[in-house]
Amino acid sequence: MNTISLKEYPDALYWFSTPECTVCRVLRPAVASMIMQEFPKMDFVYIDTTRHPEIAVRYNVFTAPVAVAVFEGQETIRWARGFGIDEIRTRLSRLYALRFSD
Repeated sequence: MNTISLKEYPDALYWFSTPECTVCRVLRPAVASMIMQEFPKMDFVYIDTTRHPEIAVRYNVFTAPVAVAVFEGQETIRWARGFGIDEIRTRLSRLYALRFSD
């Protein structure tokens, strides 16, 4: 896992957090479920920043939680600390539709 790259999962929501993050305990499973149900062509990638601090530093993550939406291997949107599932859903919907339109 220490060699993770945004290109490894080119269409994904990367979730950076720690086991101690109380907000993350509630929000992470809800967001993961939403990704699987509403955005099935995306992956949900959890990165524990206490176990992999080098990954957090490489992607400039210094707080928890941080969610990074990646499309075609490029960071597209970043949320940090004060955000909710509806904000993620709203912003992802448009980009997902553009990326995966037939």
